[in-house]
Amino acid sequence: MWHGPLGKGEDVRVPQRLPSLFYPPIGFAHRGARAHAPENTLEAFELALRLGSTGLESDVWLTEDGVAVLDHDGVVGSLLRGRRRRAIRAHRRDELPAHIPSLSDLYEACGTDFYLSLDVKDPDAIAAVIAAARSAGPRATSRLWLCHPDLDVVGSWRDLDDDVRLVNSTRLARIPEGAEMRAAALAERDIDAMNMHHTDWTGGLVALFHRFDRFALGWDAQFERVVAELVDMGIDGVFSDHVDRMMDTIRAATDA
Repeated sequence: MWHGPLGKGEDVRVPQRLPSLFYPPIGFAHRGARAHAPENTLEAFELALRLGSTGLESDVWLTEDGVAVLDHDGVVGSLLRGRRRRAIRAHRRDELPAHIPSLSDLYEACGTDFYLSLDVKDPDAIAAVIAAARSAGPRATSRLWLCHPDLDVVGSWRDLDDDVRLVNSTRLARIPEGAEMRAAALAERDIDAMNMHHTDWTGGLVALFHRFDRFALGWDAQFERVVAELVDMGIDGVFSDHVDRMMDTIRAATDA
């Protein structure tokens, strides 16, 4: 909430912060502390947690031998060195570059005391992802947020685990039926959250998804102003490359 002194006879309107379902909102470090360390590395993830992030984010793929690994592009090799780029799916885990961690590596290095958002780029990885989370400890699955743009794909994952959070990640322009019908569909399919670019969200849209008891997540929040606006809308989770400014802004906004 924004506070300010009211003088006698003044007509001052004080904007009210909209309530969130998840308070304070989760600060997801996009690809780890990407602005501070090489993205999607254990170094970046560990640094993000030291900088105060309450959540980590990455993309997950499946190797040829069935291991869930964390990488953005899903290919390895360098055209600059004359090596043909090949999909991670075509490699065994032990053939991948050392900087690409497995999901189990992440849990081993960082524990489970954080929320983890995974963009499941290869849907075939879902069973390995859930298995790795279960092996990491009893709290890991309930702190796991699994994202995919296809409503049918992400909805099919509910039968695999009751505790994981399921997230439909898309853009507002790609919801032809409209936001209210999409929110109703999420509730019907037991999909927990909608994740959209920060420019898609308004306070009204956040409130709409909250009316269906669905969480609202906003990504690409790279500036303090954007993070503060999302918090004031009642957003439940924010994704940013800049962990320090994200967390400072969340703390300042929620302590006000």
